[in-house]
Amino acid sequence: MESWKTLARTAAQDTHSRFGQRLLGLPGTWIGLPYSNAHQLRDGSMLSDLNGISHPLREWNYWWQAHYLDAIIDDGYAYLADNDLDAAHRELQRAVELLRGIRLRNFGVFPNYFFDDMAWLALASQRLLSFSRRLDGHSSANAKQAVTTLRKQLNGAIDDVLDGGMYWSRKKDFKNAPANAPAALFFARNGERDQSRKLLSWLRARLFSIDSGLYLDGLRLVPDGHRIEDALYTYNQGPVLGALLELGSDADLEHSTMLIHASAQYLTDSTGALSLNGGGDGNLFAGILVRYLALAANDVRLDGRTRSTARTMVVATANSLVDQEPRRLSAAVQRWMIFSAAAACESDSRN
Repeated sequence: MESWKTLARTAAQDTHSRFGQRLLGLPGTWIGLPYSNAHQLRDGSMLSDLNGISHPLREWNYWWQAHYLDAIIDDGYAYLADNDLDAAHRELQRAVELLRGIRLRNFGVFPNYFFDDMAWLALASQRLLSFSRRLDGHSSANAKQAVTTLRKQLNGAIDDVLDGGMYWSRKKDFKNAPANAPAALFFARNGERDQSRKLLSWLRARLFSIDSGLYLDGLRLVPDGHRIEDALYTYNQGPVLGALLELGSDADLEHSTMLIHASAQYLTDSTGALSLNGGGDGNLFAGILVRYLALAANDVRLDGRTRSTARTMVVATANSLVDQEPRRLSAAVQRWMIFSAAAACESDSRN
């Protein structure tokens, strides 16, 4: 089998060629199409969306684009590590154009209806800002504005109802892990450690399951109080893990260890691969957890058994996707993210 690095770069090019294009043909923009354009599969058949045409104005999946942006930045850093500066600059330009495309497609602004969507784009924009500074020595103005604007939105979604926490949407009837976890990671990376800790503490107090050692989905406000949504999703564990590693106290690392082993126990199949939630948004769930498991696998502050467990989940999940040809942008980005994570684990294991 080809190396994970090679598979990741092939998946990246496949995603760009089948799902990416200029937004309405506008120079200096890029956007991901929800479905693949017509494309020949290995068996000679043609792949297209249900109506034979894919268009960026027909369906809008804001948070898919945020993860597309994150995956591009992964590639940029990988090329930089290889000292391929031309390729790194190419990915920086693509990332800048995608963020511009996201803003234009979102009616010229960064905020939208869902706070979890905004948290994901805030995280990706934060990484783009750091990458542009490292590669070019100056900040991407659009990324800087995105971080500033979205940070304000996220802060405004937190109140004292249900003892704290962030709402999922502007309807303000649901506080959940999909919003609070990535926001906690964003604030941690932004140097706002107290705000990050408040969100993590709320998650631990209200949504952590002692039985499984994992985080439940959320609390829904109802006329007589609230109702817990107790589904276990892979992606809810990922940004919690990322925030714990970012804050990095002894207690955070201990909780990270527990979360990794709980994920291995309850969220994997007999091969050790994370369960894949097929279709639409679910196509991203395992990829999000894998992104942060790869960070854990390479984190020398964690013990060897825990790092090995994280690495095993990453590689086993990657192995389960080798022969897939994704039909939707979400699945294509997830496959690419997971191959990139496996490549990061592969690189670390050789050092």
